[in-house]
Amino acid sequence: MDSTSHLPSPENHAPLFIFGDSLFDTGNNNNPTSSACYWPYGETFFKHPTGRASDGRLIPDFIAEYAKLPFPLPYRQTRNRQLRYGVNFASGGAEVLGVNPDKIVIHLKGQLSNFKNVKKRLRHKLGDSETEALLSKAIYLFSFGTNDYGKVTDGFSVLHYYSSEEYVGMVVDNFTTGIKEFYKKGGRRFGFVNIGPYGCAPFTRALSTSGGCLEEATALIKLHNKEVSKALEDLEQELEGFEYSVQRDLINQFFFKIF
Repeated sequence: MDSTSHLPSPENHAPLFIFGDSLFDTGNNNNPTSSACYWPYGETFFKHPTGRASDGRLIPDFIAEYAKLPFPLPYRQTRNRQLRYGVNFASGGAEVLGVNPDKIVIHLKGQLSNFKNVKKRLRHKLGDSETEALLSKAIYLFSFGTNDYGKVTDGFSVLHYYSSEEYVGMVVDNFTTGIKEFYKKGGRRFGFVNIGPYGCAPFTRALSTSGGCLEEATALIKLHNKEVSKALEDLEQELEGFEYSVQRDLINQFFFKIF
């Protein structure tokens, strides 16, 4: 039996395309060196490790459930017949500025390349007009930035070479360029998650001499979230039909309106 036979028809759903890091990764980094591939990861819902950095579901999984869609499969596991319901491109450890130095972590640029490949596969299967219609009503979710700012916690801090403003500007500019590329490929409706209090994470606090939050990281993240907000406002003015929501509005307003 076709595993997609019970799913909503293409005319009655908006696909989910997921991009980002470990907060959204559902298995693209599934490899023997990943701790997420071993027990107890996955124990509370899936009953086995799935490659998620969680013992259960992630934000994209809950959104898919609300939309009555299957959990978007990892890009590396997706078959052609499942593409119209969405794909998860997220990769644990992914950065905006990453250059894909290995075959495991897929950074923003690599995820964009994989999305372009999915678009080609859709066009081959559905034709040009149906593919463009599908991509224009799809939802594009992003969780990026945490790993770019993790560099301030190691001995080779990027802040030895750039001011905080310069480095945040580099990250935000590259992220904005990437979003424009997704827009050019058909994306119109976007959801973003602000970076959380990374400077107060347990392992980050352990690096602080006081045992408290690592203020250097916290300051960078606050500046990043502020600058991303400005960049998205500019994109809304610049790009016709561009819609977006950030963080709490991601579920409470944006998705209740469009699904």
